[in-house]
Amino acid sequence: MSAGIALVANGFRGFARYLGAVMGADAYAKYLEHHRAAGHQEVPLSEREFWRDRTDRQDSNPQGRCC
Repeated sequence: MSAGIALVANGFRGFARYLGAVMGADAYAKYLEHHRAAGHQEVPLSEREFWRDRTDRQDSNPQGRCC
């Protein structure tokens, strides 16, 4: 029985990760990963600064979005 629950829980976590990726919830993590990989010397934006900058850019340059 616990194997079935674990299987359902894993499926739910996978779906939650997928949905988060579609919605852009993982954008800050991807930004940090890119920042590290690109070897930037400056300190990365804080999470708050990142989301503010992203929102400002989307507002000033609207593109096809669902919402």
